[in-house]
Amino acid sequence: MDVESTVKVAAPSEIRPNPENPRLVFREKELLELEDSIAANGILVPLTVYEASDGGYVLLDGERRWRCAKKLGLRRVPIIVQPEPPLMQNIMMMFAIHNARSDWDPLPTALKLKQLEELYEKNEGRAPTEPQLAQLASLSRGEVRRLKNILALPKDYLTLIQDEQELPRGDQSLTVDHLLEVTRGGKALARQEIVTEEERAELERALIGKFKEKKLTSTVEPRLLTRMARAVERDDVPAAVVKSTVQRMIAEPDFTIKAAYAASVEMAERDHNLEMATRRIASTLAALPPAGALSEGTRTALRELRDAINAIIQG
Repeated sequence: MDVESTVKVAAPSEIRPNPENPRLVFREKELLELEDSIAANGILVPLTVYEASDGGYVLLDGERRWRCAKKLGLRRVPIIVQPEPPLMQNIMMMFAIHNARSDWDPLPTALKLKQLEELYEKNEGRAPTEPQLAQLASLSRGEVRRLKNILALPKDYLTLIQDEQELPRGDQSLTVDHLLEVTRGGKALARQEIVTEEERAELERALIGKFKEKKLTSTVEPRLLTRMARAVERDDVPAAVVKSTVQRMIAEPDFTIKAAYAASVEMAERDHNLEMATRRIASTLAALPPAGALSEGTRTALRELRDAINAIIQG
């Protein structure tokens, strides 16, 4: 049957949202832009629905168009009717759509992934492997791990994210990635016994507050916490030095992670990186051919390196 012959029309009141849709947040600004387009041109792409057993239609794709049609008071919208899918297939279809949509929020997607995993386990008698779950959800394995990490966050952190997701994207100061990076950094410090679990929780709450107040803005800045922990692990700096900067991050609202890093391990890490780079250069030099086989450019560069090394050592 041709796609054209499957297109019908229905009143927006006959259609309802899909309860398995991972997308729960629809921002007003985005809807207004689409609403203007529909008001000017109509709905150009039909909504995809299935006919529910209890009457009416359930959306498979096109909830934003449906919401705008209702707000505009459209009497009819074009629809393509598909057979009602089983629950697990319904969720898989929602994920397949999600895979092509970059604007869906990660938390509801993570919750729906968990439901998909539980349905698979119920049907198959065993939990899916990570590759199987990724295939079911039309996601990469990295995306699956990220969504699972989101669900492992403390419940009060998830509540914070839910509140932020109600805001327009431009007004959001706290994202899932901020929380993931902060908790990774806190755990790294705790593993090296730089902080206790109680201190780790205090640090995380303090840094989350700084993100909300926009004292911190870079998503990747919390990664410096892991570098601080590694410096202690290598014995480049005493744990007490890093611990004192952690206490300052907790106590001082304007003391950032970059400031803590600079005050504790930056110089030591720079020295460590220089040592590693020097050893790599030495290994490369040991494998060079006789001096006569080198180009003049290489010989000049080596002389410059020699002079730079002598200036450091002799200084």
